[in-house]
Amino acid sequence: MAIAKQRKDELLREYTEQIEQSHGMILMDYRGLGVGQMGNIRHTVRPVGGKFQVVKNRLMKLALEEAGISLPEEWLVGPTAIGFCFDEVPPMAKVLSRVSKDVDALKFKGGLVGTSVITADQVHVIADLPSKEVLFSQVLGNINAPASQIVGVIASGIRQVLNVLQAHVDKLQEAGDASASPLEQAAEPA
Repeated sequence: MAIAKQRKDELLREYTEQIEQSHGMILMDYRGLGVGQMGNIRHTVRPVGGKFQVVKNRLMKLALEEAGISLPEEWLVGPTAIGFCFDEVPPMAKVLSRVSKDVDALKFKGGLVGTSVITADQVHVIADLPSKEVLFSQVLGNINAPASQIVGVIASGIRQVLNVLQAHVDKLQEAGDASASPLEQAAEPA
């Protein structure tokens, strides 16, 4: 269905603004997807700072050219929907990956992270990444591990020195008790 020039200009402006505002985009083929399913996907991506939108391929090409971004031409052929990532890309990739497993009609074409083009396989890899909180805790654990090991080694060395000193003190006390008896006897008046 043909759309009016004014509507095309509005869409081009909207696409350009969304490209500028997003940290990444995930392009998908939605062939065979129903209107209700599209609504569910849109509702699902909102909490992760995303927007899922069906785009006009020719107008999206123009918007991408305006932004100085080039994508493989085959990605903008056929029915195309784009997940715009206004917050972070991994949560959006996770949501769309989960949805695509439930909805066979939804297939990854590829995407952008910043201005870097990523393949459909790379989108899956991003979707499989642990959450940011888990990654931070892993990094902090790795940073903290050498310090913990050093503390353990130092504490172990100190414990060993203390054990040796305690053994020496115990030995002196035993020797002192054994030798104190004859001295005490000699020191006592007869």
